[in-house]
Amino acid sequence: MATNQQRREAAKRKLERQIERRRDRAKRRKIVGAGVVGGVVLIVAGVVVWVVNSGGGDDTTAAATPPPSSSAPPVPTVGQIPTQRTALPTRPKALPNPTTCAYPADTQSAPPPKKTTAPDGKSVSSQGKVDITMKTTVGDIPITLDRALAPCTVEAFVSLAKQGFYTDTICHRLGVTDLQMLQCGDPNAKGDVTTDGTGGPGFTIPDEFIDGEKYGRGILAMANTGRPNSGGSQFFMVYGTAELPPNYTIFGSISDDGLKVLDAIAKTGIGTVGQDGATGEPKKQVKFTAVNVAA
Repeated sequence: MATNQQRREAAKRKLERQIERRRDRAKRRKIVGAGVVGGVVLIVAGVVVWVVNSGGGDDTTAAATPPPSSSAPPVPTVGQIPTQRTALPTRPKALPNPTTCAYPADTQSAPPPKKTTAPDGKSVSSQGKVDITMKTTVGDIPITLDRALAPCTVEAFVSLAKQGFYTDTICHRLGVTDLQMLQCGDPNAKGDVTTDGTGGPGFTIPDEFIDGEKYGRGILAMANTGRPNSGGSQFFMVYGTAELPPNYTIFGSISDDGLKVLDAIAKTGIGTVGQDGATGEPKKQVKFTAVNVAA
């Protein structure tokens, strides 16, 4: 007969295999939240404890597999939105100006529906700011990009904006509880939580992390796949709380007027819940009608 320790290990291995298979199916999705990881850890721990406390049997398959559910996951309710802004990080040492950036071809994400060109990456300024107005179907969201924080990211974002890349794309992912943000920038998003989040511009952007950076109200950051230097066109706008590890490049901020628009989007809520059970498509569609870069 298997010991409790053996049952714990068997249950943990089986659940980890299930989780890995799910990750393989969704590996091309752009992910920003850390909540999924925390939820997986809690599930693993909970199943292991259940196996031990139940006395188990030699058949760990039944113990490790949660019962099937025919019901859809509950739609998260909107949590309290803080009003205090999170300060932008600062670099302890200024980057060289100008600097050089590499934008290699992206072989992992789904290609964009229209051809785009990556910046040449030469003589990229690491000083100054760029004001951009993201015009949407629910109101204008003015943002300010900071070259001193992330010159390569800012250069790529401005280039895509000027090419019309973001125009007519939708924001496909909204978080309203512990991760209060709106994620946008997938050129292939069509309001389907099972496939949205897989697209990019056809090239990748280098990571430009800053030690100790924090995410919160007013922060603008890049999404990535979890692999190094895997950012592309997808970004997220934080309007509230966001307890995330410093693994997402912060490259600007959102204006007060823009935050008001994001607050209104959040209060409308989530329509269909995504695979993580905590975020999903906005109930009211948010589409970019134009992206204006200030001269």
